[in-house]
Amino acid sequence: MNRHFSRTPSNRSGFTLLELVLAIGLLAILVGMVMSVATQNIALGRAVVDRQNEVSVETAFFEMLSRQFSQLPGNTRMELVSQDSGAQYLSDLTLQNVPSTFTWGGGEQVAKAIQLSTVRRRDGLLDIVLRYYENPILEETTEEDETALPGDDEPFAEIVLLEDVYIFEWEVLDGRTMEWGYDWDLEGRLPLQMKLTFMASSVSEPITHIFWVTPKQNPEVVMRQLQQTQSRDNNVVR
Repeated sequence: MNRHFSRTPSNRSGFTLLELVLAIGLLAILVGMVMSVATQNIALGRAVVDRQNEVSVETAFFEMLSRQFSQLPGNTRMELVSQDSGAQYLSDLTLQNVPSTFTWGGGEQVAKAIQLSTVRRRDGLLDIVLRYYENPILEETTEEDETALPGDDEPFAEIVLLEDVYIFEWEVLDGRTMEWGYDWDLEGRLPLQMKLTFMASSVSEPITHIFWVTPKQNPEVVMRQLQQTQSRDNNVVR
């Protein structure tokens, strides 16, 4: 008696090694894509936050300049020296007879002169530095027509206000000639306007700020006129 045994295919359970490898590979690719998108989003978020912080600092800087120029005393001595370095203008803007009192090094200091300078770095970008001087650093003519020589030209404090600036150029408007220039050294007179061209980077758009220099009478001239008027009145009475 012949017996016949039939073989029925068994149901396959589990995965082959090749399928597992392919699944792990696809999972790794998917995780990599998710991580890449997340990293890009984080980097973009950081860039946005960094730029917002930079804009806030720049806005505060321009507001400080606007207040400074609008509040200059009538006897302010101003000097602007600009140097064309090729790609950029380097400048030193000095303001004298503008007393600035603040705390530095744990004590109160009074600066008789301040200087806003562009300092070019090795990478070609600029740092905007504010220097404070304890003594006057510009020559001035006194009431007795004597020349007051500048004192120690070493600042006692320096503060970096802006970093990594691409363009920072000053121009001054002479109120008598109505012409713009890159330098100013007229004693006893201030410009009508100050124009600042600013570029944060080589790919950003240039921004132009106009600052009005509010005209004010020189207190020394006012006192001299009062003394002359009183002297004439006394002579008339006599």
